[in-house]
Amino acid sequence: MTKLSVNINKFATLRNARGGNLPDILKVAKDCEIFGADGITVHPRPDERHIRYQDVRELKPLVTTEFNIEGYPSTDFMDLVLEVKPEQCTLVPDPPGVITSNTGWDTVQYQSFLTDVISTLKAAGIRVSIFLNADVSKVEGAKAAGADRIELYTGPYAEEYANARTQPQNFRLFNDYKNTAFAASDMGLEINAGHDLNLENLRFFKLHIPQLKEVSIGHALVCDALYFGLENTIQLYKRQLQD
Repeated sequence: MTKLSVNINKFATLRNARGGNLPDILKVAKDCEIFGADGITVHPRPDERHIRYQDVRELKPLVTTEFNIEGYPSTDFMDLVLEVKPEQCTLVPDPPGVITSNTGWDTVQYQSFLTDVISTLKAAGIRVSIFLNADVSKVEGAKAAGADRIELYTGPYAEEYANARTQPQNFRLFNDYKNTAFAASDMGLEINAGHDLNLENLRFFKLHIPQLKEVSIGHALVCDALYFGLENTIQLYKRQLQD
């Protein structure tokens, strides 16, 4: 079954809005694992507006599933990842002030940069995934740079899926995702996915991309947890990922 990694950034956003330690991010991570999550994802940003660098350090010895740290490979970020040594590092091309990730890497333009970064991470025993748009032309660059996996940026898919309910004849973009996934798989790359996946669109994505190893979901899962409760919500998402 495709693994579910819960991105706990939004819990940290809630904590930071009020100050103090409520909700307790360490407890949230442990509860997510107890409730069935296959991994914990964090995305520390330079301004620490949600997950803080110290959170990452404190989470590492507590997370017993897969720990995935994602972010732009700045000097500070790389120092943190090499210190903590998570099971996986997902590289995203976010500029410092962006609200959320909104595109994948241009693996042609940044080939040399990515190669150096990935080499450094893999030398430390860290599996590397890079954020990629649904674009077959960028897959070969990901492989050449040394990535182990790609994470398909699914924002455009989620938007198209929502629109397809009223205009199903326009549901064409998904072919790009399938083609990119199959191209990556043929080159020996494993497939992750993330961004705006939710209880409505996740099952379709899973069924049509059988190579899918892992999804990272945060915002939608946290929103659903407000209504359904965290334990029930994690189980609802895992049910969408069953083979």
